[in-house]
Amino acid sequence: MKKTAEKCSFCGKRKEDTLILISGQDAYICENCVEQALTIIDEELGERKHSNAATAAPEYKTPEEIKGFLDQYIIGQDDAKKVLAVAVYNHYKRLNNVGKDDVEIEKSNIMMVGDTGTGKTLLARTIARFLNVPFAIVDATVFTEAGYVGEDVESILTRLLQVCDYNIQAAEKGIIYIDEIDKIARKNDNPSITRDVSGEGVQQGLLKLLEGTDVLVPPQGGRKHPEQKMVKMNTTHILFICGGAFEGIDKIIAKRNKTHVIGYKSDKDRDKLDRGNLIQYVTPQDIKGFGLIPELVGRVPIVTYLEPLDKESLLRILTEPKNALVKQYKKLFDLENVQLTFDQEALEFIVEKAVEYKLGARGLRSICEAIMTDIMFTIPSKKDIKEFTVTLALAQEKIDKSKLRHLKVA
Repeated sequence: MKKTAEKCSFCGKRKEDTLILISGQDAYICENCVEQALTIIDEELGERKHSNAATAAPEYKTPEEIKGFLDQYIIGQDDAKKVLAVAVYNHYKRLNNVGKDDVEIEKSNIMMVGDTGTGKTLLARTIARFLNVPFAIVDATVFTEAGYVGEDVESILTRLLQVCDYNIQAAEKGIIYIDEIDKIARKNDNPSITRDVSGEGVQQGLLKLLEGTDVLVPPQGGRKHPEQKMVKMNTTHILFICGGAFEGIDKIIAKRNKTHVIGYKSDKDRDKLDRGNLIQYVTPQDIKGFGLIPELVGRVPIVTYLEPLDKESLLRILTEPKNALVKQYKKLFDLENVQLTFDQEALEFIVEKAVEYKLGARGLRSICEAIMTDIMFTIPSKKDIKEFTVTLALAQEKIDKSKLRHLKVA
């Protein structure tokens, strides 16, 4: 009796046409069919996993737990942390209460106001690690009105879709942080009678997203792939957090607080204002005066502020958080088997320069890099060095030789 030729039971390839032919009971399968079967399994299980994640209620984190996590990475800014923690917690509760009774909890979008380098974007990035919902960070400066060069406001939702692997149900429960929102303010308080390509027009485009509506979103970005099929997303349950430096808003706050009112008590209360930190008195009225349209301000009802950083706060930022710069440099040197230490005077010098240049916490990195670059360039080549100390004299020498010395602040 002639023996039947061995071949794949799925695609029919003969044994000599395959690399591997796995035999079973009265059946065979080749390596190509195994790979295709594995792909099908991954797709099916992946879709099921995403579907479960989209329909499942987010895990509860109390406001104190959220703030406690933020405290590990961000120094100070307690008011902003509390506002952000409560807003995120209420966002969870909204998602878990949808359709359960007649009372519909509306979302409370947030506006964070603070000088550059005070931690607005860091707050958003840090809380993103802690959340069980999709989180995306976008920059408002890249958006223009529809029909002009730049990105449409719908691209904000594209970023959120990409974060959750294009799962629409999951994206509709997400959180979006819009950075540099102040950069799209109109230049004066009068409505524009002509086109304002990157200012008022973008604000008007954001209204429908903030309020909550069905939006047609280009999954790959609208300008580069105009032929793609649009997907529909509802933004009703997406929480928006906006942040900006609002440079000059302190003058608007000061002008508002100088308004004359009748009575001695009012004059006395006005004298209690902290003139060095007017940003803490910011209100939606001030943001409207800065150049955001009233409709947009009304859709972001919660306004919080970030305090300017003093020397003490900057010194703590440099050394205390889990990802503090000093700890990062020490870790880099540990990988070279070198023990790195910083003299206290050197740390205080770095902080003084950051205050002098008015760069906030972000400036600490620039100053540290100016000091450490030459050191990190030579240390890997010198295997005999096991310890290194950054002294005040060394820090002053490196800064004097760097381009930072030309940075003049008025």
